[in-house]
Amino acid sequence: MPPGPDPPPAPAGGDPPRRTRITLSPDLGEKVARTRLRTILIASGKGGVGKSTVCVNLAAALAARGRAVAIVDADIYGFSVPRMLNAFEKPLTFGSRLVPVERHGVKLMSLGLFFDEDAPLVVRGPIMDATVRQLLQEVAWGRPDYLLIDLPPGTGDVAITVAQTVPGSAMIVVTTPQMVASKVAIRAAKMAATGDLRPIGVIENMSYFICPHGEPVEIFGSGGGAELAAELGVPLLGRVPLEAAVRRAGDEGEPIALHAADSAAGRVFGEIAARVEELEPPPARATSQDGPPGPPTLGGEDSGER
Repeated sequence: MPPGPDPPPAPAGGDPPRRTRITLSPDLGEKVARTRLRTILIASGKGGVGKSTVCVNLAAALAARGRAVAIVDADIYGFSVPRMLNAFEKPLTFGSRLVPVERHGVKLMSLGLFFDEDAPLVVRGPIMDATVRQLLQEVAWGRPDYLLIDLPPGTGDVAITVAQTVPGSAMIVVTTPQMVASKVAIRAAKMAATGDLRPIGVIENMSYFICPHGEPVEIFGSGGGAELAAELGVPLLGRVPLEAAVRRAGDEGEPIALHAADSAAGRVFGEIAARVEELEPPPARATSQDGPPGPPTLGGEDSGER
C-alpha cells in the first residue's frame, strides 16, 4: 500500500495531525454499492442554509430509531460537524485505518478532528482529492445501516470526488424557502444526474418562525422547498422551523433531534428520519448463519457484502 501525501502542518501550539495511509481504490464505488449500508449525500446549492445542522440531526434521529449511523464530514474547508456533536478528540487507528469518534450514537470522521477548530485548512487539488477518498475508505466504520456524507455547498471538486467515489448513492438537497436559495440548490441536485446519484428528497430548513402567540411566521418566504421538490420529481421530506433552540443545541453539541425530540424542530427531524427509512430501507441485519464479522471497514474485503 503506497503511503499517502503528508498532511498539512498543524497550527502553532497544536498537535501534529496523525500520518495515515491512503488507498485510491479504483473499484471503491463498486465495493460501497455492495455493502449493506445506505449511503446518503446531504447537499446544498449554497452555504448558510443549515445543511450540516440538518445532516447531524437526521443522523441523530435515525440513531434514536435504533439505526447504526455514521457521518463523513466532507465539507473540507468548512467543517462544523465536530462542534455540533461535541466531538473534538483525535481518532485512534485500527491497523492502517482510522477509528471514527462516536457521539450520541453517531460515528464521525472529519478533518475537524485533526485540526484546531479555528485553524485555516490550506489544501490544494490532489491532496484534497486523496483526503476525501481517505475519509471514505480508510476508516474502520464497522457495519452501519446509514452513512451520511455532509458535502460542501455547491458543485466543486469535493462534491465531484464524492460523487465519483460512491456512485449510485442517494442524495437529499437542503434549501431554505426563498427563491434565491432554492434556485441555486437545483444546481447541486442536477449534479446528481451527471454523477450517477439518486435524488430522493428535499428538506426545507428555517421554513417558519413560531411567534410567542403560537402563529407561524414565514420570515424567509414560502414555497421554495416544495417548488424544488416538484422540479426534481422527489418528495418534500419536511419543513424545519426556525428555532433558537436548534442553534443553541448545535453550538453545545447536543442535537435537538435527541435532546429535545418533542420540540417543533425535534418532531420534524423524527418525521424526516421515518420518511428516509421508507425511501431507503435499512438493510437486513446479518445473522449468525453469515459467519463471524470481518474487519470493521467500509468497502473492504469483508464489509458486509453478501
